[in-house]
Amino acid sequence: MRMIWTILAIILILYLGLALLLFLFQNNLIYFPTRAIATTPAAIGLAYEEVRFRAEDGVELAGWFVPAPNAASTLLFFHGNAGNISHRLASIELFHRLGLNVFIFDYRGYGQSQGSPTEIGTYRDAAAAWRYLVEDKQIPPGRIIFFGRSLGGSVAAWLAERHPPQALILESTFTSIPDMAARQFPFIPVRLLARARYDTLARIPNITAPVLIIHSPADEIIPYSHSRRLFEAARQPKAFLELSGSHNEGFLLTTQYEANLAAFIAQYARE
Repeated sequence: MRMIWTILAIILILYLGLALLLFLFQNNLIYFPTRAIATTPAAIGLAYEEVRFRAEDGVELAGWFVPAPNAASTLLFFHGNAGNISHRLASIELFHRLGLNVFIFDYRGYGQSQGSPTEIGTYRDAAAAWRYLVEDKQIPPGRIIFFGRSLGGSVAAWLAERHPPQALILESTFTSIPDMAARQFPFIPVRLLARARYDTLARIPNITAPVLIIHSPADEIIPYSHSRRLFEAARQPKAFLELSGSHNEGFLLTTQYEANLAAFIAQYARE
């Protein structure tokens, strides 16, 4: 009997220890920044401006503004939780082909941006990027499209709730961090332990801009069902684009990806 109680005590200690580690180090499971800038838009023949701007708490952020000839709209790009802006050249090139200016920036702790990433920090960074476009570049808010991929989709939704864009595009985005964590650790009360929320599902019904939601059923990181729930909760006008392929390759492997983006932008972002 004593051995049974000893085993149970060990299991309980290990369980509580794992829960404590998840609580203390959850940021390490959310953010995977890379500091080194691997390349620039110049490598694919695009002219660009290196941009420095500050968040409201004084953190200096870095980004690129890539102009397109006679652009009617500007795309504000919110990247995912890994790497930095230099790993998004394929998407920058695509949006440039669609005739959009592109402003892509690194959250704090990523690339050449100062600081360390946190949920509130990424929101401050998003607000600062929007202010840069509106105040420094003098771009009307109604001519700015928000594009967010993966975690960036949740950041874009947060900003769209506060500053309505011309359109909002969410690609491979989750409903919330607690929903993701509950899937990864179903045996631990992670919903109670999660400090970061990134509650996209709570924000999407409040967004008045046209919404395009994009996801692949084969996504191995973020379940396809998350985007279906976001789509159901979104207001009209809205559209859904189904990708083929994995989380990081769907936009590259889907034949009609660019054509569908172009159609959505032509319908809702050029009016």
